Amino acid sequence: MAEQRDPGAGSDGAVEAAFDAIAVPMSARIKVANVSDVPEGEVRVVEPAGKALALVNVDGAFFALDNRCLHRGGPIGEGELDGTFLTCPWHGWRWDVKTGAHANNPGVKVACYPVTIDGDAVYVDI
Repeated sequence: MAEQRDPGAGSDGAVEAAFDAIAVPMSARIKVANVSDVPEGEVRVVEPAGKALALVNVDGAFFALDNRCLHRGGPIGEGELDGTFLTCPWHGWRWDVKTGAHANNPGVKVACYPVTIDGDAVYVDI
């Protein structure tokens, strides 16, 4: 039976250096609005770090999801909000703002981002 070796054992640090050189994306918490900028039952499009997001206020709870509809790339944040569902204005696809799930096919989802409220500031982790 062949002897198993630790690939890093006895190395000159090349393996460790290679791992150190791999860029691991880190999320950033970015202020996107004040609470007063998005009244209850409304949506605003915000662009933290150049990424368009739909920022939604449902009964005082804030949600952020990708502003690009998966159907044809429509601007979800310009659509109508009905409860927790946001309708894309181009072709009527409906998205649950809490989960990003499509109303008729929950396995299809737009990206959602964590939202934090600190005082009057609304932050999104992207």
